[in-house]
Amino acid sequence: CRAREIGGSKWVLKAQVHSGARGKAGGIKLCSNDEEISNAAEAMLGRKLVTQQTGPRGKLISRLYLEEAVDIAQELYLGFVLDRKEERVMIVASAAGGMEIEDISEKQPDSIIRATVDPGVGMQGFQAREIAFGLGLESSLIGKATETILGCYQVFRDYDASMLEINPL
Repeated sequence: CRAREIGGSKWVLKAQVHSGARGKAGGIKLCSNDEEISNAAEAMLGRKLVTQQTGPRGKLISRLYLEEAVDIAQELYLGFVLDRKEERVMIVASAAGGMEIEDISEKQPDSIIRATVDPGVGMQGFQAREIAFGLGLESSLIGKATETILGCYQVFRDYDASMLEINPL
């Protein structure tokens, strides 16, 4: 295991499958040493991860991602989805990240920030700033958050995605 090359003293091992709620289903493990990483990898690889999004058949875990674990000051949610009916990109954000957006929407509907992007002009800086302010971030973080939101939109657009989600951000 090459975790020490990554740096840090704790690592997060993540199943690389197209599904949310991986943590709840056992697809994300916090590890403190090489043995824990190896055991978690062995337990995950080759098995199916079953979540609400995958359905009962699940998705086969054939790839893993290892990264340094960091302390989380605040978990945010940021998502971009193609609204085919409105022919617009819908941006959804919340300061109540770390859980499924469906749960957040049901339990804390007032915490959801929504914005749409006009395809003729693309996402504008003021929209990203409004979202950043709406998340209740410290003023020193607004600029970086605005860059991140605009960057995510650019990736969403450039790769012709139908959905892009970061949870937690």
